[in-house]
Amino acid sequence: MSCGCKTSGDSAHSCGTKSANGCESVNTCGNSYKLSVFDWLSNVQNPASNRCDFVEVRFKNDRKSFYKNVNNIPLHIGSVVTVESSPGHDVGVVSLTGELVKIQMKKKRFSDEGSFKIYRLANQKDIEVWQEARKKEETVKVEARKISHRLGLEMKITDVEYQGDASKVTFYYTADNRIDFRMLIKEFAGTFRTKIDMKQIGFRQEAAKIGGIGSCGRELCCSTWLTDFRSVNTNVARYQQLSINPQKLAGQCGKLKCCLNYELDSYLDALSHFPSSSTMLDTEKGRAFCIKIDVFKKKMWFAYVDSSMAWYDFDIDLVKKLIAQNKKGERILPLEELKVPDIALPSVDLIQENSVDRFEKKNRGGFNKNRNPNQNSNQNRSNSNQGARKERPERNDRNERPQKTERPTNDRPANSERPRNTNPNAKTNQNQNQRPPKQQPKVQSEKTEVNVNVNVNSEQKPQPPKKKFKKKFPPKKDNNA
Repeated sequence: MSCGCKTSGDSAHSCGTKSANGCESVNTCGNSYKLSVFDWLSNVQNPASNRCDFVEVRFKNDRKSFYKNVNNIPLHIGSVVTVESSPGHDVGVVSLTGELVKIQMKKKRFSDEGSFKIYRLANQKDIEVWQEARKKEETVKVEARKISHRLGLEMKITDVEYQGDASKVTFYYTADNRIDFRMLIKEFAGTFRTKIDMKQIGFRQEAAKIGGIGSCGRELCCSTWLTDFRSVNTNVARYQQLSINPQKLAGQCGKLKCCLNYELDSYLDALSHFPSSSTMLDTEKGRAFCIKIDVFKKKMWFAYVDSSMAWYDFDIDLVKKLIAQNKKGERILPLEELKVPDIALPSVDLIQENSVDRFEKKNRGGFNKNRNPNQNSNQNRSNSNQGARKERPERNDRNERPQKTERPTNDRPANSERPRNTNPNAKTNQNQNQRPPKQQPKVQSEKTEVNVNVNVNSEQKPQPPKKKFKKKFPPKKDNNA
């Protein structure tokens, strides 16, 4: 169906280049699917004897034309061909063949008379000249913008396209008013040394040539499939109950979005069943006017002329009955009495998930917990200390140290029975007398542990007896000093 290029889908056919890798080596296809037509008759044989001699050829961006295959060259989608032009010749890529070409020619009202023809499949020299001319387009566009700015012309040069043989260059520009090109063409001809052609395009065509991503997240319609640009006005937005916000309704071209016309017919069909939006209701409490319409729910909101803060919604069938009563000269009941209370339907969780508010509840709890981190740390420390204190007697029980259990506890008098000493020297003497018995059990326990270790090691290896160190007590203080 196509050549073995990068952007074409089929590599079963080879293009007209003289290279082994097809047009992948010369990178000619570019945007091969831009405004392309799907050939759904490619695998169907034509039962008729006569076949279509015309072929659709694509050039840079979205420019296409139809050429006659007078030499009956076997062409496929993606074949690089050399076609007739005025003046010289041009190089393009075949984008459509077969019977669908007739339908496209009829759609675009292309006449067979005076059509150009296909010379041959492009050879290597044609492709090299074409590629060299394509490389100069960006620098030529920048230089052309500088020249137009220096001449003070209110125009914007959007794109530049060289012909395949580099004998002509076409400048595409946008402008609000008429432009005088007499001085501009002289400057262009003297600078670029080639034939100059100027073509004015609209802002929508400019967006189609440049391309981009729309607010919907997809590629622009004008650069992918949309070929005819219908006018869009603000009434289209009003019919669809949209807010007249230019920033949201305008596209990248600065005009109203073309997609506003897509659902316009459906809205007009739905609004044909609604009463007029200028309907007034005569009630016993006063006159009421329509303030809002909901196309999807088929409801209309009414409010009193005197107090328009309270809105009351009614179905369009009920509104039609009320209008019929007013036509008979009867006043209807107040809107408060006509309003039927809405019955809250039980919501069904189709996704089988909880409400989104669960995240907010967790965050609030976590925020309160982390508000005083010092308080939490102090509480954790106190809890850990209490746990450590509770575990200390268990460790003593596991080690089974009899020295600590034999410590006398009843010798110390209670706080209530302890006599108060007015002499501070007496306290120091009492403390000094009590210090040695506190440390004595520890020394004994250490000695017993050392003796046990010595006995165990003596069985394995003879060791010299260990020296007995004398326990050193702190010197006594002289009270009279």
